Amino acid sequence: MISTLLSRHGRGADGDPAPRLAYGADYNPEQWSREVWEEDVRLMREAGVNTVSVGIFSWARLQPGPDVWDFAWLDEVMELLHGGGIGVDLATATASPPPWLTTAHPEILPVTARGETVWPGARQHWRPTSPVFREHALRLVRELATRYADHPALVAWHVNNELGCHNVYDYSDDAARAFREWLRVRYTTLDALNHAWGTAFWSQRYSDWEQILPPRLAASHPNPTQQLDFKRFSSDALKDHLRAEREVLREITPDIPVTTNFMVMGGTKGMNYPDWAQEIDFVSNDHYVVPGARDRDELSFSANLTSGIAGGRPWFLMEHSTSAVNWQPVNLAKRPGDLARDSLLHVAHGADAVCFFQWRQSAAGAEKYHSAMLPHAGADSDLFRAVTALGATLGRLAQVAGTEREPARVGILFDWESWWASEQDSHPTSLLDYRREALDWYSALLDLGVRADLVTTRADLHRHQVLVAPVLHVVPAELAKELTRFTERGGHLVTTYFSGVVDENDHVWLGGYPGALRDLLGIRIEEFGPLLDGDTVELDDASTGSLWTDRIDVTAPETEVLVRYRTGVHAGRPAVTRRPTGGGSAAYVSTRLGVEGLRALLPRLLAPAGVDSELPPSARGPVELTVRSGAAGRFLFVVNRTDGTVPLPDLGGEVLVGATAPAGADGGPVLGPREVAVLRQPAV
Repeated sequence: MISTLLSRHGRGADGDPAPRLAYGADYNPEQWSREVWEEDVRLMREAGVNTVSVGIFSWARLQPGPDVWDFAWLDEVMELLHGGGIGVDLATATASPPPWLTTAHPEILPVTARGETVWPGARQHWRPTSPVFREHALRLVRELATRYADHPALVAWHVNNELGCHNVYDYSDDAARAFREWLRVRYTTLDALNHAWGTAFWSQRYSDWEQILPPRLAASHPNPTQQLDFKRFSSDALKDHLRAEREVLREITPDIPVTTNFMVMGGTKGMNYPDWAQEIDFVSNDHYVVPGARDRDELSFSANLTSGIAGGRPWFLMEHSTSAVNWQPVNLAKRPGDLARDSLLHVAHGADAVCFFQWRQSAAGAEKYHSAMLPHAGADSDLFRAVTALGATLGRLAQVAGTEREPARVGILFDWESWWASEQDSHPTSLLDYRREALDWYSALLDLGVRADLVTTRADLHRHQVLVAPVLHVVPAELAKELTRFTERGGHLVTTYFSGVVDENDHVWLGGYPGALRDLLGIRIEEFGPLLDGDTVELDDASTGSLWTDRIDVTAPETEVLVRYRTGVHAGRPAVTRRPTGGGSAAYVSTRLGVEGLRALLPRLLAPAGVDSELPPSARGPVELTVRSGAAGRFLFVVNRTDGTVPLPDLGGEVLVGATAPAGADGGPVLGPREVAVLRQPAV
């Protein structure tokens, strides 16, 4: 769908109906005087921009008062952009309520768990469950949709902006009422809720629905299932707002696709994006690199996971940065080549659009030091030249548009509810980091040159020969059965410490750990062995474990012990096991091995499935390989993961972009530092 937005709706000035990759940014003309707008369109065309998001934070400009509307400026902007052949992803502008609304209706403001009001002055100062906010927001959406329904520049609707970025958890009275209604639907009866929440503990049994509250500030750890349900509810409350805006848009403009920008990155975990994905016409994502030891692996991981959420179909990169951001403790500028590399790595993992925040760098406001496509230095700058070069590169990759991610043989299962539940309080350790563990496995596979897909529990798990499920903490009975079927049909499961421990109600599966997966794995654990921060244990394969250990008893005669502990209280006991079952196997890793330890262990875990790298040995580690395929061909994205020069692997196919550095010593093409090459092979 994304690849045809411009041809179906955008009516570009060049009249070209062919699908192409979208390229652009958030555009905020309301920050600038009228004489700047025409220059913006001229420079956008110079840079190759063909799509922009408009109106994201313009509610106060569009509706200066309760019954006052001002669309004249936006009418003019829409016409200018259309005249320049630039399609508009028009935002519903509901992300930041204007001062007149919060002054008249302070009851729309969120409340923290401590009972503090979140006041205006920044953005997203609204309750997802406020009926007053909903009424005013939908009125605005209806006005926008009615006015621009037939405008030729309109290519898509952009609901709100980064839903839940600052207001995912609201503990107000509105939220309490909505939470109770959500619980009535989920459990039907108080008896069922009391059972699910284990309210026999600490005298918490409820005798009336009105007694139930969000998990506000309490004397000790709030009820864990209450906490988990509040996370579910909070994600659903935002999803409900998304649906409400979407329904108005579909009523008035049924042929215009609707999206909203997710934030699949870093620690953003409050929104259950696999659940939201079915509510929109195409998935969009925002991603920002946090500099560090594995920053580009994290970018690849997040882009890959976004593709998994999108079901392997193309998606839209709505925001990332051309260079420095403004919200990190130290905001580093990107190095030469980073802008193109970061962008093309998203395309490699399925993005059919590359967009930034924002087009023109702000002169005032909280994000004035956030980079943009057109920086403070203006068009005569290295940054704008890099932006223009990227536009030309994306033009040469137009045929990639519409192709899908080619499934890898290895899948890494990423489960939002396990993420939520495994990191709650009153657990064996507060040091567990669910996303870090998943990233460890992903980085180790990258180091080995093995392609892997990030997938969710909504995916068809049987598309993969190996399924890695790190810290799969929440395992309902049906998921346990599905994983058993996976192995019986020849799949190879790998899971880790603190997996299979609880059901969907956060109740422990009794009889020993790893609970729901105990019989499948052929092991039993009586007690967890978390490690103090900084403590480690040695394994007999020369690797080092941290964070966690388990005292494993082997319960099935066919279960193999692959690695044992060499030191620590479990010295001599199993550390890594594998049980053959059906045509497949189920393996368990009982400690955090980190990237280095997993890199050494993975070949043994992949061997039963016959999985190896598609890259030649010399390229495994320095190079990341990602594949998209469709009727136009099979496109291999070859990414230099290093800051040095590496030979371009001989994978066959026509080189579309990249590998422009001088020939190597042996006369073959090479990849420059952080460079991406794209090769095209004939369609399979």
